[in-house]
Amino acid sequence: LKMAEEQFVLDTLAGCIEYKSLLDVVVNAFYVRDGRYCLIAEKNLYIVICYLAIFQLEELGLQHFSRIVKSLDIAKMQKFLRFFFNALYLNTWIKDEWSHFYDSLYVKENWIEPLLRWQPKVQQLIEELTDKLSNHTTTVKTSKVTQPKEFNLSVARPRAVPVPPPIPGLEKGPPVPPSTYKPPKEKKQLEEIKAKNRQKAEDLLLKANTNQFRCATMKSGLLYVSAKVIYFFLNNLLVQGTFLTSRDIVPFLPQYLEAGWELVLRQYLDELQIDNIPIKLNAAAILRKGALYQRKMEQELKRVENLLRGAREPSEFLEWQKQMRGKDLEEQLAEIECRRLQGKLSREEAILAHQNVVQENKKKADLMREEKAELMHQYAEKRLEEQKEMRELVEQVVEGHKNAKQAKTKLQKYKQQIVQEVCEENRELLRQALEEEEEKLRKKCELIQQIRALESLPSIRHKTVDLTETGGHGLICEMSIVELRERLALLREAQKAAEEEKRDQIIQEKQAKEQLLLDKLDQISLFRAELGRAAALKQEEKKRKSQAGEKPVKDERIVNLQKKIVERTMERKKQAGL
Repeated sequence: LKMAEEQFVLDTLAGCIEYKSLLDVVVNAFYVRDGRYCLIAEKNLYIVICYLAIFQLEELGLQHFSRIVKSLDIAKMQKFLRFFFNALYLNTWIKDEWSHFYDSLYVKENWIEPLLRWQPKVQQLIEELTDKLSNHTTTVKTSKVTQPKEFNLSVARPRAVPVPPPIPGLEKGPPVPPSTYKPPKEKKQLEEIKAKNRQKAEDLLLKANTNQFRCATMKSGLLYVSAKVIYFFLNNLLVQGTFLTSRDIVPFLPQYLEAGWELVLRQYLDELQIDNIPIKLNAAAILRKGALYQRKMEQELKRVENLLRGAREPSEFLEWQKQMRGKDLEEQLAEIECRRLQGKLSREEAILAHQNVVQENKKKADLMREEKAELMHQYAEKRLEEQKEMRELVEQVVEGHKNAKQAKTKLQKYKQQIVQEVCEENRELLRQALEEEEEKLRKKCELIQQIRALESLPSIRHKTVDLTETGGHGLICEMSIVELRERLALLREAQKAAEEEKRDQIIQEKQAKEQLLLDKLDQISLFRAELGRAAALKQEEKKRKSQAGEKPVKDERIVNLQKKIVERTMERKKQAGL
């Protein structure tokens, strides 16, 4: 190259390295938006064109710049220049991205505004490139087409079509048994028992509501809760077809169940007769029932031993305990009623307080509207004063811009001197870097030649294998492949013998478990028969006894709370009417 051309190339290379961060912003955005189908290898081409357009366009002039652009690919240059000289892009995101590296005022005055001045002329260049692209026609060279020739092949004889094998018919399966479409008898029996028990429960509920006991003098809400509890237990516990007595069900009732309803439920459960339906039990149910009856038998034996030793019968204590529980239950019911009335009283007081708060809030809202109107008037006056101050400030800034142009020319000359010094240093550094790279490349080439020479040497890779020999690694546990196969065969035989022994042991354990379950079933049936006889005797004994009760006395606290609730309700209605 000539001296002037070499100087221009070195200056361009130094400028591209120095302003690499600014140029990468534009080129990377071009690849993301308009240049998605351009090659990455052409990135340096776009970087150079971008540098010339930003920093060298005024020195080169539009004529030299057009000559450089037209010497390259027209389609690529037209697409890149149309993207870069977009006025909207220059004023928005390009300016913002460059402001991250340099001062925003400096970016606007030195780079953005010159590009916007050159934008109309560059737009004419872009239109010329577009016209060339539209008028450009590609000439395709026509080549001689190869004409294929058929092969001279012998004609094959036609093959005989094989006879298809006969399709085998499907075997007729056994017919579906008629029991598949019929419901089981046990399910029908359980449904009948469920319907009978539901009818009996409804009759009992009607009878209890008609003939009130001494415990039924309380509020209707509590009676309804007790009736619902009885109805729930009759529908969920008695419909399963199992024999349940009052001793099994009543302990699960809530504590607020009245003594009268408990008595009715006990009588009904003792009078209820359910036919014994065979229910299939699994192993866990059999063992659980057996353990339960075993514990009951041990407790009964222990009680008999204590009586033989001189212990007392706990019937008197149990009777006293029952009376005390009845008194505690009445106190709890009175306490529950008091809490309910206190909650109702609190609700009435809360409604009164809410009405007072609503009236106070209305007064506060009126005051706030008046204050808001006054504040809006003050804000409007303050806004007018701020606008007047802003106009004065704009006039001062305009005068400051006029004085800044002289400082700008001085700063430009100073920067040109710095750029010349930096370019000289960059040339020296580039020369040293090129020498170091050449030395590294020469050493790599020598190393590759040595490796290829070693790979070209012949090597013997064939080796015979003897299965009776060991590997020869010097280990104690070494063995040949033949010995390994023999040991594996012995291990398989030992494993098979262990599996047979384990299978016999499992069968023996299964038989012992089945025998245990049969013994438990016999024991359970015996205990159930004895418990049925004991329940029948107890039922006859209860029928002979008669019970007498007194009407519960109403608590004074409940009466006082009811009076207060009536007073608060009248006061709330009166205030609402006002």
